[in-house]
Amino acid sequence: MGKRSTGLRALIRVVDGLNNTVGTAVSWLALFLVLVQFLLVLMRYVFGVASLFVQESLVYAHGTLFMLAAGYTLLTNGHVRVDVFYRPASAIGKAKVDLFGSLLLLLPFCICIFWASFDYVVESWRILEGSRETSGIQGVFLLKTVIWAFAILVALQGISLGAKAWLTLTGRAPADEFYPEMSIVEQELGHPAQGQ
Repeated sequence: MGKRSTGLRALIRVVDGLNNTVGTAVSWLALFLVLVQFLLVLMRYVFGVASLFVQESLVYAHGTLFMLAAGYTLLTNGHVRVDVFYRPASAIGKAKVDLFGSLLLLLPFCICIFWASFDYVVESWRILEGSRETSGIQGVFLLKTVIWAFAILVALQGISLGAKAWLTLTGRAPADEFYPEMSIVEQELGHPAQGQ
């Protein structure tokens, strides 16, 4: 195994570990969303009170969950693929799609998202933007920063995906190491996922 191969494997481990950690941590926000939504309904319809702060916390939790878990979803092959060619393809065919898709589509998309949101996020930090309501959460600048985190985490996972594809295509990794017969999501479901 060459130095490049070892370096790529180390990069894959670090990126996959990062997105796994972030994805696992933010997944708890799903429980938070359910509990807080229940609390809001209870407060409003049983006790007749409302809290803008609690209501805005749902927006923060929802945005954070879906933006920060995107890299984890890519890691676990959980994004829906509307591709009739990918699922039945061989490991080599899938590796080609992943390599070119990562380099030509995913990474440019992430760069565009980061670049397009740069001034938007910087300006929000400059004024420490908060809620328009005085009783709301005064951390809009933090929520907007999640856009950058999304772009970075997904881009890193795209690099990891491309590295796995490269190792497979160059024969430095067995075809089934990164491209098993079924994805992780399919294994958990016990059958091939529909629409992938």
